Amino acid sequence: MLLRPAMEDDLEPLWHLIHDDLAWKRFDAPYYPPPNWTLEEFRTGYFQVLSDGDRALVVEVNGEPVGVVTYTWEDEATRWLEVGIVLYSPDSWGRHLGRRALRLWVSHLFSRFEIEHIGLTTWSGNPRMIGCAESLGMKLEARVRKVRYFEGEYFDSIKLGVLRQEWQPDS
Repeated sequence: MLLRPAMEDDLEPLWHLIHDDLAWKRFDAPYYPPPNWTLEEFRTGYFQVLSDGDRALVVEVNGEPVGVVTYTWEDEATRWLEVGIVLYSPDSWGRHLGRRALRLWVSHLFSRFEIEHIGLTTWSGNPRMIGCAESLGMKLEARVRKVRYFEGEYFDSIKLGVLRQEWQPDS
């Protein structure tokens, strides 16, 4: 597994991963509409972010892109950073690839930034993401009850996080 900036050859494969099979969207904030970019909109928008390699990287397995890792500043002035991960291909699920990618990403971010905390926000409808984060040592920091409405049911927003002093990159 490798985390890397997107390359020109990744453009169409990534666009197809994101658009052709939306099974991934069932777990990644399905209460928001899925992306519906044309190939050109993708090229000049999100693909540029992936190509820059600053806020997002491609997750590559066996030479093929399978997903992305990202970070966003909740509040850069106070050094509050959040991470995200999406494995688009259902073939990549259940193989601990997300755990491995997230471990590499969090380690990279702790080495890159002078921050004391890295957070991850998900929802109670994604127990595998919660389990992945907890397996890396992230702790439940907040549960905002019944604020995510999906398919006629309310779910909780789940915030997990890890402190630099707690982070064990090789565990």
